[in-house]
Amino acid sequence: MGSRRRAAASARRGSRVLSAALRAVLIGALLAACASRQGDTRETAGELREVRIGYFGPDDPDHPVGGSLWQGTLLAVEEANASGGYRGLPFRLVQDWDENPWSGGAAGVARMVYRDEVWALIGGIDGTSTHLAEQVVAKARLALVDPASTDRTVNSANVPWLFSSMPADPALMATLGEALLASPGRASFILASATDHDSRIMAREFLTSVQSGHGVPLRHFEFGRGSHRIPELAKQIAEAGTAAVVVLAGASDSAALVRELRAAGADSVLFGGPAVGRRSFLDAAGGAAEGVRLPLTVWQTEGSEGFGERFEARWSGAPDYAALHAYDSTRLLVAAIRQAGLDRARIRAALEALSPWQGVSGVIRWDEIGRNARGARLGLIRGGGVRPAGPREERPIRTPASASPDSG
Repeated sequence: MGSRRRAAASARRGSRVLSAALRAVLIGALLAACASRQGDTRETAGELREVRIGYFGPDDPDHPVGGSLWQGTLLAVEEANASGGYRGLPFRLVQDWDENPWSGGAAGVARMVYRDEVWALIGGIDGTSTHLAEQVVAKARLALVDPASTDRTVNSANVPWLFSSMPADPALMATLGEALLASPGRASFILASATDHDSRIMAREFLTSVQSGHGVPLRHFEFGRGSHRIPELAKQIAEAGTAAVVVLAGASDSAALVRELRAAGADSVLFGGPAVGRRSFLDAAGGAAEGVRLPLTVWQTEGSEGFGERFEARWSGAPDYAALHAYDSTRLLVAAIRQAGLDRARIRAALEALSPWQGVSGVIRWDEIGRNARGARLGLIRGGGVRPAGPREERPIRTPASASPDSG
């Protein structure tokens, strides 16, 4: 209970900081600019030199969380410009980020919206940063395409300007839960989850999923992000000798725990969240990642292989699922701008109307709150790469949010 009270107090403090930052930045900005910027007369007057798209995330390809998102986004913009841009004008990414989004993130998004006058936004890099950006665009009334979060509560406020291209946690955890309950781990498994926002939400959805099938973990361990307790925790879990262990955390924490579990001699079947499909997890976990099960957020499409080749040629490395979703989010936004013209409200309407849309990650079909309704399928790490787990898992496990491969 102590840890829950501390987490709740921390969330309240973060909310107060965010609200204060938003008030300070947005009040001044709203006095200086119209909250809903419509068509730009400079386009017809020939004064416009570029079409700006905001990017809320780090612009460092080596960033452990946002690196591949930036790579996928930038590649999509480069390709859009190579194919003519917007009526001959180049698209330009305007980037802003703060490693402490509670203090500087909202101000950065507001700067892009009001000072830089972007036409739409792409970002953030997780549930927390997307929540922040959502609050700004709800007031400023321009579209935000979210390529990274799986937290369905991001969309629960029904902000019509927000579109999320990743499948949501309920679909992902239904896939993971069903796979666990169909395995020997059903009767003997441990859940280990991190205490950051996204991991807490995901763990809650996972428990809901397995409990509906009468599955209950023998123990549920929680640990802080970057915790020094991970080696000790891994030893405890290994000594329990359960048939399966489920790890729900970010890529770096998942890699640390998986490595320590294997080093401690754990021979349990390991299940992880989507983060274990990130390139940073595979690099950090090394051989310890072999055999880890995970929910796949992407479907192989005709364009996937060609995208992989172009990505590798541009960045000298293979893309992970985050890069695919960022690429698709950016291409979809570019298509909406080209269709709608330079009008924020029409760009939002075009984003909605373009669904269903075929991307390299699969079909994007918005549900009633702007989240991709696509489901998931079970994946497996083999030979240092992520692949479908087998013939039985080639189709997605159906959830209330997904009815078929085309609709999810």
